[in-house]
Amino acid sequence: MAKKKSDSDAMTADEANSPAKPYVVLARKYRPQTFDDLIGQETMVQTLRNAFTSGRIAHGFMLTGVRGVGKTTTARILARALNYETDTIHQPTIDMPVLGINCREIMESRHPDVIEMDAASNTGVDNIREIIESARYRPLSARTKVFIIDEVHMLSKGAFNALLKTLEEPPGHVKFIFATTEVRKVPVTVLSRCQRFDLRRVDVPRLAQHLKSIVANEGASADDDALTLISRAAEGSVRDALSILDQAISTSLGADSADGSTVTAADVRAMLGLADRGRIFDLLEQLVAGDIASALQALDRLHHDGAEAAQVLSDLAEATHITARIKAVGADAAGEDLALDEKRRASALGERLSMALLARLWQMLLKGLEEAGKAPNPLAAAEMVLIRIAHTSDLPPPDEIIRALGGAPTSRRSAERPPAAERNGAGAHAASSTAPVARRDAEFEGADGDGAGDAAFDSENPGDFDFPSDGGIDEEADEDGAPAVAAPGPSLRPLLRFADVVALAGDRRDAKLRIALEDQVSLVSYDGTAGTIDLFLLPGGNPDVANDLREKLNKWTGRRWIVALSKVPGERPIGEVRRERDARELAALKQHPAVAAVLGAFPDAEVTPVRPVQRERDDDSKTG
Repeated sequence: MAKKKSDSDAMTADEANSPAKPYVVLARKYRPQTFDDLIGQETMVQTLRNAFTSGRIAHGFMLTGVRGVGKTTTARILARALNYETDTIHQPTIDMPVLGINCREIMESRHPDVIEMDAASNTGVDNIREIIESARYRPLSARTKVFIIDEVHMLSKGAFNALLKTLEEPPGHVKFIFATTEVRKVPVTVLSRCQRFDLRRVDVPRLAQHLKSIVANEGASADDDALTLISRAAEGSVRDALSILDQAISTSLGADSADGSTVTAADVRAMLGLADRGRIFDLLEQLVAGDIASALQALDRLHHDGAEAAQVLSDLAEATHITARIKAVGADAAGEDLALDEKRRASALGERLSMALLARLWQMLLKGLEEAGKAPNPLAAAEMVLIRIAHTSDLPPPDEIIRALGGAPTSRRSAERPPAAERNGAGAHAASSTAPVARRDAEFEGADGDGAGDAAFDSENPGDFDFPSDGGIDEEADEDGAPAVAAPGPSLRPLLRFADVVALAGDRRDAKLRIALEDQVSLVSYDGTAGTIDLFLLPGGNPDVANDLREKLNKWTGRRWIVALSKVPGERPIGEVRRERDARELAALKQHPAVAAVLGAFPDAEVTPVRPVQRERDDDSKTG
């Protein structure tokens, strides 16, 4: 007993004299050791559990997902489960309550039968040949030889091809586990030989709860709001969350404090350069109110407190999205990661603003983010974005502009071309004098749709509309929802030839239909009087072109058309004929002495497509 006591004393002395162990970061210290330790991957774990229980274990696994969700860790746990062995367990199992014979070496990446390879630095065929050669031999001490290839999408094409045969028919003692963040770059021939598991991002509440337990284990403390901010900044990555938490705990430590203080949300915001969500909503309200001075001052304060200019714009876009989502679906759609006060402010803001204004804010903020990323001074770019948004909020909606210009227009053409008196300044004065009164009336409370169509049609005065003489134009919106652009009506363009139909599609700004009529069909027969068209569909053409043309002509002309596809080729496509004619005109123009002299003096000069000036003059003389 005395000897044992002296040995114990000597060991304590050696430990006291030994150097302190190096610090292990939280991302490594709390790396999962079993499937029960994985968070947010219940579907994958349940699938593997069923497969191991029934003995239907695949020979190849493909683990995909964003960085930090646990792909490599899952691969090691899976390798451990395949080779799990204790005094009582001698078969693969998901349940591993204690360390097995091979577990510690596998989790520390030093087991001879579990070979890990980083494909980012071993991309060639020779590296794969080593794996193929090693796969021929049975494992040294474990039950199964496991090959873990991380970032497998980095392998070369030749390396993938060399792996295919062995991957499809490996020896019974070999398993392959692949991990990648870019699964689309992996050939489908490899994917088809593996069972694929998509590791999901961990949602914010679940990740914050996980961080809370780690903070308690570390003997530190952190506010719930701080953990929510860290979880939100990690974007579903557990590793990123642990790295940020490690930094936050270090930030909260006092200069001469051994145990540190509480990690607060202010600490996290200052560390990450984030802006307070409440201040972001303040800034958003100032913008929609058109208060430019207050908005710029708020941006300066946020920037002074450490928030990056681009991050402020990103937070504004997120607040706009939250507001629009709550307005469209309800407060329950905001998400669990949103504080109660933030939900209340977003709901109140959504009641005041229309969906049209929120959509416009979203688009302008996305454009502003792009500009801030390219600008030499991101803060100046962010200020210009805020100024632009604040000025845009002062613009009245289109129906108020129409009322300010003198009431409902007689047609879409008259709306685009106001009377001469208004074009000379009277209408502009009326718009400027009434715009402040009508400011955002249709975009704030009680104006989401009220009065939107008053300027479009007056039921008591239908004569105010200037319909074409044949009443054939349908002024409704196009099929894609965009309003039809003002164009000459059918009464102004007689459809005497098929070329007139193609020109009508151009006038209506239907580029898809016009391209199809020019290059995808050939004309077999055309009768504008009877309203019949026979077309031959060229190879690669849109098979719905006949139905599309018939529906459009029926709508544009107000009469019935019959458009059919023939099996007999017709004339050459209009587009092909036009391009050949333009090429001939261009070649003839280059032979002109004046043009040839210019090209000779300027060798790098080019002649653009020819504009038929004489033809336009003839048309003007006929119409004049």
